[in-house]
Amino acid sequence: MSSTREPKKILITGATGAIGGALAQAYASSQNTLYLQGRNMPRLEELAVICRGLGAKVITKVLDVKDSDALVQWLHELCQQDTIDLVIANAGVNSNIGPECQGEQWENIRGLIEVNLLSLMLVAETMIPFMRARGNGQIALISSLAGYFGLPITPSYCASKAGVKAYGEALRGWLKPYDVRVNVVMPGYVDSAMCRAMPGPKPFLWQPEKAARYIKLGLAQNRPRISFPFPLNLGTWFLAALPAGISERIVRALNYAK
Repeated sequence: MSSTREPKKILITGATGAIGGALAQAYASSQNTLYLQGRNMPRLEELAVICRGLGAKVITKVLDVKDSDALVQWLHELCQQDTIDLVIANAGVNSNIGPECQGEQWENIRGLIEVNLLSLMLVAETMIPFMRARGNGQIALISSLAGYFGLPITPSYCASKAGVKAYGEALRGWLKPYDVRVNVVMPGYVDSAMCRAMPGPKPFLWQPEKAARYIKLGLAQNRPRISFPFPLNLGTWFLAALPAGISERIVRALNYAK
């Protein structure tokens, strides 16, 4: 396990979400500068006030991560102006098959993949050349325990998070020789509006502040995979490891399928 490192310049996408906002506050201190992106301007400004009250310098950006040109332009401008130590690619949305199991609409599926997977990949690919050039930096990609085994009620969400997991693991192996650290974060259920809107049971629910503390510690220790909580992490890992037919029956018994 690597020794802990303390980033001073932190960029967080999806900062107006529950985990993103809690992470922003976890990193807010008089020694740190926070670059916070979100779509919800009032919430972003509210978060900025809180983080400034904790001593941090805060720069906000209202931006839709699906606007790839604007996203790349913003990231390039930041890297030309400052040295970003830690990037937390956190933007995410959810979708489900609906109360009558009618299925997801293609427009929603495409938008979800653009936010949950493609925007995270674009953030990483844009930041990697800058971090490689200076031989230092860290990129955290927010996946989910749902990336271990596809849940019938949220097919696209699970697919996007599985993609983030695989992509982050591959990046870590590629970039390790250049001292660019990549970490895959796989939360279970963290209390939020998005989580509450998701159908199915939500065992071992964590509050965002607890999740942020755990993620921050894992990033400081440069853990390859930061997954929690332990019981759900173990259970979803077994779903991926067991024969698919057995896992399907378990998922159905746990009310994650009709």
